[in-house]
Amino acid sequence: MAPGGTGDLNARRLADQLKAQLGQSIVVENRAGGGGNIAAQSAAAATPDGYTLLFASHPIFAVNPLLHDKLPFKLGDFKTVILISKTPHVLLVSNAVPAKTLAELQVYAKTRPAGLNFGSGGVGTSVHLAGELLKSRTGMNLVHVPYKGASLSAVALTSNEIQMLFDSTMTAVGHIRGGRAKGLAIAHTARSTVIPELPTFAESGLPGFEAGVSHGLLVPAATPPNIVSMLNRAINDVLSDAAYRKQMSDVGVELVGGTPQSFLDYLNTEYKTWAEVLRKLDLPRAGS
Repeated sequence: MAPGGTGDLNARRLADQLKAQLGQSIVVENRAGGGGNIAAQSAAAATPDGYTLLFASHPIFAVNPLLHDKLPFKLGDFKTVILISKTPHVLLVSNAVPAKTLAELQVYAKTRPAGLNFGSGGVGTSVHLAGELLKSRTGMNLVHVPYKGASLSAVALTSNEIQMLFDSTMTAVGHIRGGRAKGLAIAHTARSTVIPELPTFAESGLPGFEAGVSHGLLVPAATPPNIVSMLNRAINDVLSDAAYRKQMSDVGVELVGGTPQSFLDYLNTEYKTWAEVLRKLDLPRAGS
């Protein structure tokens, strides 16, 4: 994950809470690139002593294996610890784009024969797939422009290097409130209490359109079970703290928690779901 992106901010907030819970310092080290593949490869090879944790977005394990012929890691190289959070995505457009609604964006797209550029933090990320889904559902000519991290794609949006970006509610709120970009719709079943002025995609004429990102914690596969259990208990305690839950809900993040097995089940279910979605989208696979 790149500095300043949703994963980075989420991880740092959790690290601050976990530091107090465990009584020791926790350092967040950013390993951007490859849609999370570089970070996962590094974590898989780490010493399995509980001191190296992978804070991962769900597409690393649920989507990337479907888009790459060969990856330097697999889910079996890890033990799942806990599913931490789920956050819906918001469709942002550059201030240079005249559209104020999804319908107006579709009309505007027809005036751009070369298409509209939409960014992401890399191929296979949740925001990339959200853009591909929108392209498939609306027929708009959208061109994917991947960056080395979500924060870099946000900079590209504010400079009109790209015209569109799906961003998690956690960081989208700041861009909207700061006037750096316009929000058109939220890809969730209901409006957000944080930005209630944004309609859902269903309200905007695109029923059933949902997209978001989940984050969880994993450790190298050989990590002893007692360490996994200790980490799971400590993080569940953090996630149940009322003040922390409010802090995260104030930026549109839903905290989850649960057992290591429930997180593993979630990743396996997401993998099956995206296998079917990607089959329909017919996206090209990357070589080794």
